[in-house]
Amino acid sequence: MRRWVVACLACVICGAVGRGEEAPAEVDIALVLAVDVSLSMTADEQLVQRSGYVEAFRSAAVQQAITQGQVGRVAVTYVEWAGVGNQRVVVPWTIITGREDALAFAERLSQSPPRRSTWTSIASAIDFSVGLLAETHFQPLRRVIDVSGDGPNNQGRPVTRARDDAVAKGIVINGLPLMIREPSGPWDIKDLDLYYRDCVIGGAGSFMVPVREREQFAEAIRTKIVREVADAAPVPLIHRAEAAPVANCSVGDRPPSDWD
Repeated sequence: MRRWVVACLACVICGAVGRGEEAPAEVDIALVLAVDVSLSMTADEQLVQRSGYVEAFRSAAVQQAITQGQVGRVAVTYVEWAGVGNQRVVVPWTIITGREDALAFAERLSQSPPRRSTWTSIASAIDFSVGLLAETHFQPLRRVIDVSGDGPNNQGRPVTRARDDAVAKGIVINGLPLMIREPSGPWDIKDLDLYYRDCVIGGAGSFMVPVREREQFAEAIRTKIVREVADAAPVPLIHRAEAAPVANCSVGDRPPSDWD
């Protein structure tokens, strides 16, 4: 009898402790917006890019997509990246449930001017984003890394290794290749969209939205975020075919001694 009373008391205590702990919030998607701020991006291009993300979260289309998800809320963080070890969280993980949250996220993003730095390590940006996704305190139905940039990986480990490691964890990588300027630098490539298709994006339902005109920035970003949040099947932007060219994924790779 005494043992039974003690056991029951222990159950009550455990139950009380369990009820006192908040369960992780469930969200439709945990989305890392990983944005290139390397020197190949002009200051004007960076401002246009930043304003595109700000306007996206101010738009009714994005706000509506968020509320129409299975759970009705998303978690988003905004990261700027350049070379190896050069990543900065501009806006930390934020749960957005509707218009007010989306506007607050946009306002916070608008208050932090973009910076510029050297090198372009897409691989390090992906690895950093994977780490952010592992540190979340909520339960996402989907985990997505959204990479935007205007050049290939030219520092750190091969981008395909970073991509494959992330995809193996069940993470989807989408892309926004920026192709506004004609290639001019040593690391520029003409078919950046093919490079993103073959070397950067990956995972079930992954897609990319190439930007070829400055005026497309805001619309492309809004379209991409709506697709990611709503988990809608995108219309293929590049059709695969046996004769289609395959990108050289090692075009900007440096020797292992320069990976770190």
